[in-house]
Amino acid sequence: MKIVRRIGVPPSARGSSSGATCPDVFELSDGNFAVIGTEATEALEPELPADAARAEYERIVIVSRETLIRAKADIPDA
Repeated sequence: MKIVRRIGVPPSARGSSSGATCPDVFELSDGNFAVIGTEATEALEPELPADAARAEYERIVIVSRETLIRAKADIPDA
C-alpha cells in the first residue's frame, strides 16, 4: 500500500507555520484513506455512540474542521 495523493491542500496553505506538521488526509493505492490527526482515543472512546466501537488496533484521531472542509472537493462521490 502506498500514498497516491493528498486530499485537499497542504498544511502550508491552511496556515501551518512549519508547513509540515498538521492534520492531513491522503488517498491510498488500495482506495482507502489515511489521516494524520491528534490522537484522542482515551478521551473520546467513552463518548462513542452505542452503535460504534473500535478494534484494539484502531485509534480515534481528531482532524481539524478546516482540513476536512478543504479536502471535500477532492473526495470522490463513489
